[in-house]
Amino acid sequence: MASTSIALSAPNPSWFTPKRLLGIFCVINLLNYVDRGAIASNGVNGSPRTCTQSGTCSSGSGIQGDFNLSNFEDGVISSAFMVGLLVASPIFASLAKSINPFRLIGVGLTVWTFATAGCGFSLDFWSITICRMLVGVGEASFVSLAASFIDDNAPVAQKTAWLGIFYMCIPSGVALGYAYGGLVGGHLNWRWAFWVEAILMLPFAVLGFVMKPLQLRGFPPAGSKNEKTAVEIATSEDQDISYGKGCALSIKEESSDQSSIKPSRSNGSRNNLNQFSRIWKDMKVLLVDKVYVVNVLGYIAYNFVIGAYSYWGPKAGYNIYDMSNADLVFGGVTVVCGIFGTLGGGYALDLMTATISNAFKLICAAAFMGAIFCFSAFCFKSLYVFIVLLAIGELLVFATQGPVNFICLHCVKPSLRPLSIAVSTVSIHVFGDVISSPLVGVLQDNVNNWRVTALILTSVMFLAAAMWFIGIFLQSVDRSDEDIEHPGSMYDESNTTPLLEECHKDHCVSLPEP
Repeated sequence: MASTSIALSAPNPSWFTPKRLLGIFCVINLLNYVDRGAIASNGVNGSPRTCTQSGTCSSGSGIQGDFNLSNFEDGVISSAFMVGLLVASPIFASLAKSINPFRLIGVGLTVWTFATAGCGFSLDFWSITICRMLVGVGEASFVSLAASFIDDNAPVAQKTAWLGIFYMCIPSGVALGYAYGGLVGGHLNWRWAFWVEAILMLPFAVLGFVMKPLQLRGFPPAGSKNEKTAVEIATSEDQDISYGKGCALSIKEESSDQSSIKPSRSNGSRNNLNQFSRIWKDMKVLLVDKVYVVNVLGYIAYNFVIGAYSYWGPKAGYNIYDMSNADLVFGGVTVVCGIFGTLGGGYALDLMTATISNAFKLICAAAFMGAIFCFSAFCFKSLYVFIVLLAIGELLVFATQGPVNFICLHCVKPSLRPLSIAVSTVSIHVFGDVISSPLVGVLQDNVNNWRVTALILTSVMFLAAAMWFIGIFLQSVDRSDEDIEHPGSMYDESNTTPLLEECHKDHCVSLPEP
């Protein structure tokens, strides 16, 4: 009977711990959303050229002024980014099966860095549109894969809290981007905003290539047969073997098993030619998973409301409550509630014991109560009552971010997690915030009453709560420890050791092959 040689080594630098991985990914995520906020800021986006009836013309400012863009063309630039993000996300997720996911993040960040710098060097509408599309492509790799790495490395009792910390960077990054764009545009030239972003991201792009790649659970080892990967492996209950705490294990099959590897390589070449069919096959697995579909449908309704809030909220507040500082009020409330709500939701689920059923209970309750407070806020005529109720409502609504992504990661087997996040990202944008802003605009044009429009929009959040309520009663199984596609890698449900821990020393242990 052949044996398996398990080599215990420290393939990662001693400084690269799980918490530092989370910190690095949070900084990258923050930079991604700073970029989104910056290009929407008045300092970078600017204003179009205008001429009065008397013949006096202004040169405008920012991107719109320099390239003489209409509002439609300005909107196309934003759509170009989204097209790149949405098209590339499932592609990167599928490529993770044949290329090391950590290296894919490095590739994506490199594309992001050069494309963002290209925005600063753009000469006209078409050049900046193409660059913004490539920025979306670059961000897609990180969006699709980062959450899976965090889920692998987070302590079992804090998985949702770590996801909450990661997703907290979304509202804080956008808000910081508004301020950053206004500051740079006001004191320098708008082009410097992109150049500085590219410089800040460059070290992380380089890190993705120079550091020994990490391996995601459920995926085959990357590179050559001798390449070592940082994989979490625990001994099975019937093996009486003691390892150093937190050591990363690299499994090497003996020469007797090498013959089984050669066919897989030739199959891999054929699979590369059938990338589309492989994506579609995995997509069908997701689309028949009731837990996943119900979760994403609720997430779409949630993002429909949040997206329209972020776009129309200040204008609605200005018209309903005659707020001269509506931008500051809505921006401040969203940032504070986004940070504390997202963190609170993650920690709350961990305290409840992070299961899919508990996650559905939490996000259903949070969305329902949040919708009640937000709906009530627009019913009151007092500005101060409105702000208090809206703040409570948004605090509850943002608490769903960590748990809803926890469900996306844990209702599928490990090899499908990147595609699960990618499809979720595509869905919530295409059917959520991308269409909600124009639809709310059409509604307001017909109703001509911002209070009524805001109340109708907020009602959609009850639909999100209803979808997640259905999820409570669905039979759910946490598949995060399944390794159906690559049974050769050894994972144990009871293992609570994070992937990135420093080994005390190198040694090998031989186990009999089952």
